[in-house]
Amino acid sequence: MNKDRFADMSCSVARTAALIADPWALLVLRDLFLGLVRFDELRRDLDIATNVLADRLDRLRAAGLVVREPYQQRPVRHEYHLTDAGRDLYGVVLSLLAWGDRHLAVDGVPMRLVHRTCGQPCTPTVTCDHCGEELVDEAVEVLPGPGGRDAPGTTVVARKLFGARERAADACESDPREVGTRP
Repeated sequence: MNKDRFADMSCSVARTAALIADPWALLVLRDLFLGLVRFDELRRDLDIATNVLADRLDRLRAAGLVVREPYQQRPVRHEYHLTDAGRDLYGVVLSLLAWGDRHLAVDGVPMRLVHRTCGQPCTPTVTCDHCGEELVDEAVEVLPGPGGRDAPGTTVVARKLFGARERAADACESDPREVGTRP
């Protein structure tokens, strides 16, 4: 299955994976979050071939995650900055970091995170936007959203979700927001 097919699935995970599920793309995003914005900085830090880096930056730009801005005229050189959509992937990058720290950092974590607001070391978690409770698989029920459909790549998932229509209708009545959307 090619990436275009993932992008056409009625699944936000598949669509996002079509954009960023490439180790180099994720590492470029990580470095941009860390403040490395120039091509040479990214190339040196990642020890990546110039053509591969140029390709990943072009893909991220085409996806609307990164913009390129000139910082020098002769010769023309550019900096790369995250767009709002790119910055919205910060939680994804932090979640990958937390998982890697928990399961793969046999010699200890490669970097530590400190929450600037309180000054304390922190571990990224995903929490409910209503109550603040950590979201774990046992605590979340998945219901069909308005954009769901029974289609290739999501057929089994859609059948499971659309079997839950009554629960979705009840959830919509108790919460004025549409199921599957954010306020």
